[in-house]
Amino acid sequence: MTTISTHILDTARGIPARGIRVTLQRAATAGAWDDLAMGSTNADGRIPDFVPKEVTLTEGTYRMRFDVSAYFSEHRTKSFYPYIEVVFELGNDGHYHVPLLLSPWGFSTYRGS
Repeated sequence: MTTISTHILDTARGIPARGIRVTLQRAATAGAWDDLAMGSTNADGRIPDFVPKEVTLTEGTYRMRFDVSAYFSEHRTKSFYPYIEVVFELGNDGHYHVPLLLSPWGFSTYRGS
């Protein structure tokens, strides 16, 4: 069974980023994307049970959209990014953790465990 999780750390403030909306999508035909899951990060910067149990994750191209604009506005911080999209290939080899290390002027991501 393949699973996906995420968390966001605000590296400029040194804390988990709370209240960021994240959408998971799967590539469809003709450049379209199908929404699979949506949630907002909790106080730990995570979204428990992000992907509903009834959603089956198959091999393919996926995208996570992190809507960071409201988060930076809430903290009265100017930012370069209104949102961040991370596109990745999903296989059938277990758990995919897609963390986001965030600052107002840059970000980093990787496949975590």
